Amino acid sequence: MKTRPGKLKEELPLHIRSLYRYALALTRSDDDARDLVQDCCTVALDKQDLFEPGTNLRAWLFTIMHNRHVTRLRRRVQGVEHVPVNQAARVSQPSNQIARLEIRDLVAAMEQLDDEFSEVLVLVTVEGLSYKEVAEVLDLPVGTVTSRLSRARAQLRRLMAGSGRKAAGRVAAPLRVVK
Repeated sequence: MKTRPGKLKEELPLHIRSLYRYALALTRSDDDARDLVQDCCTVALDKQDLFEPGTNLRAWLFTIMHNRHVTRLRRRVQGVEHVPVNQAARVSQPSNQIARLEIRDLVAAMEQLDDEFSEVLVLVTVEGLSYKEVAEVLDLPVGTVTSRLSRARAQLRRLMAGSGRKAAGRVAAPLRVVK
């Protein structure tokens, strides 16, 4: 089945924020994430006739993004690397707010996770995909998704506990298990 012309163009903007969050988790770079989202949207529009109406558009877009990211990584390993024109250092101001410190610690801990763990963690906890949808996006068995998610959470708990960061007498809130 083919999608009605223009239908994907109407629905695609609704998923840009989710795509960006996932791209940022994959690339850990704002510029690379934006490039990956643009690449994903371009491919989706070019291949819209392959999308089956009635299926999950968001999962289909995440699958495209995951595959494009893997392709980019392979090119990088093979020595064909894209170098951004603007590599200016980012300027940031330290914050004295507890919530920002906790988020910073969480982001730092997530950056230490293996890619296979962070992908699953972001898709389930941030994007709200079901285990089955994540399995489809990453082309993995559901059991592997469950295992990676469990390992990601355990590793994240260890990293967060290891930060030992106290701010204004408070310790970062423990992570809760999401099923």
